[in-house]
Amino acid sequence: MESILPEATNGRLPTRVTSSPSKTRWVILGLLFLISVITYVDRINISVAAKDMMPAMGLTPIEMGNVFSVFVLGYALFQIPGGWLGDRFGPRLILTLAVIWWSVFTILTAWAASLPTATVFGTVGSLMLIRFLIGIGEAAALPNFARTIANWFGPDERGFGMGISIGGIGVGAAITPPLTAWLMLTYNWQTPFYIAGIAGIFIGIIWYMLATDHPEQHPRVNQEELTIIKKRAYSNTAKLHTIPLIPWRAFALNRSVWLITISYTCLGYVAYVYLSWFYLYLINVRGFDVLKGAFYASGPFIAIAILCPLGGWASDRCCQVWGITIGRSMIGCFGMASAATLITIGIQISQSHMAILFLSLGAGCLYFSVGSFWASTIDLSKNHSGTLSGIMNTGANLGGTLSPTLTPWLADKFGWAASLQVAAVIAFIGAMLWIFVKAGEQIEESD
Repeated sequence: MESILPEATNGRLPTRVTSSPSKTRWVILGLLFLISVITYVDRINISVAAKDMMPAMGLTPIEMGNVFSVFVLGYALFQIPGGWLGDRFGPRLILTLAVIWWSVFTILTAWAASLPTATVFGTVGSLMLIRFLIGIGEAAALPNFARTIANWFGPDERGFGMGISIGGIGVGAAITPPLTAWLMLTYNWQTPFYIAGIAGIFIGIIWYMLATDHPEQHPRVNQEELTIIKKRAYSNTAKLHTIPLIPWRAFALNRSVWLITISYTCLGYVAYVYLSWFYLYLINVRGFDVLKGAFYASGPFIAIAILCPLGGWASDRCCQVWGITIGRSMIGCFGMASAATLITIGIQISQSHMAILFLSLGAGCLYFSVGSFWASTIDLSKNHSGTLSGIMNTGANLGGTLSPTLTPWLADKFGWAASLQVAAVIAFIGAMLWIFVKAGEQIEESD
């Protein structure tokens, strides 16, 4: 027997009351996962296509490294604006615009040498400009994931929610190397950019059609699910739609904000070694051909797809047992320390397949800690989770700006083993910083 409640406050549509809660929040989480997948398809395909792009465009390895880095620069610079826009205007609109923006420029990547920008800036400059603009668009993605999770999920589901949504990174990055390599061999190096761009535009439209900023705005959220979300996430529903002033000074003076930002900078450095150079490392150092190299280059990202959600779930469970501060720190520290250990072992192994196994698990353990990072930004400041997570992810991508260029330079000067060992040491430093993070101490916010 169903009944219709009178129209709720805050402009909410009439809600059906049934015997069991709806599960719309999991649909929203699935859409975030899908956006995460296409985000990393668009990010990774150029590292595979680089093999044919470089001779076709006359690019040197250093110039290609600069192309990789300028994407990360745009991505880093617009993390905070992207998160603030999500806090201010809602993740539904901002994610829609962002996905369509970067998808259009993904398509234009294939035309970089023939666009008017090539006449003005040269081929390299044109390609760098396009990748910078893609980075600007993608910068809004993860901070708006955090804002969406903050709106739709409570403290006991935040780590898992962020783990699932960011776990799409692993799926997108795992399918991209073999798919891009196959498309390159079957058609040409431009085709992967066309397909990824069109898919992204379609996904952006689907998000706008199916998502809302808040659960009480969604016609498919019944009263039981809304009660669960409000019970878990909000002590005062009236605050849901208010936009309190951003506590910049409190952010700047909070030790945990600095620690998780620096730690995530360490994670970003290591992550971009995998994102930018792992495929070419397998071909040039481990001796695999194009297709086998693409196949084995999926290993780290398969591990990420599995261990990232698992780490988010473990973070939530540890928080239930030991509290937010110990629970988040335990998983963050364990994941990054394990990554450092596995990378160190992997680079010492001469047997290539076994080395790939350890290096892949190293990437997975690195992302085992990711749910704790992003959930901590929500724990510290739910009302400004988009902005605060943007601050944290700025750090990650400043590290990522350095990594694609420094990695081949270190490899050229000291060898690939030394270059990857530097990444392992940086991961260990990031692990140690987690010991001092207090995610359970909320930042005082202005109403």
